Amino acid sequence: MALLAVYHDCIDLGFTAVADSAQFSAAVTELSDQSMVGSALAFQMGVGFAITIFVIWLLPALAEDMGSWRWAFVILAPGPFLGALSMLSLRREARSLLLADGRR
Repeated sequence: MALLAVYHDCIDLGFTAVADSAQFSAAVTELSDQSMVGSALAFQMGVGFAITIFVIWLLPALAEDMGSWRWAFVILAPGPFLGALSMLSLRREARSLLLADGRR
């Protein structure tokens, strides 16, 4: 049963991480200097990949230290929170009108 819960959490994380990636990539594409879009996207993807690899390495070690997987996924909570907070703070800036042709 516990393994099924871990599997379910991993699937949920995968769907939500993939779902918000497009919004961040679109924001980088639309707000970056057009001559630097490729570099900005490469940097964004590289940082995201590095964070992902680090967390994949960290989660099993954390679960082992804690004695179970029950609370190991809690360390992932700040990511979506900070992402949403970043998008909300971007929305307050004038340059956010450049996103989606100004449609909100």
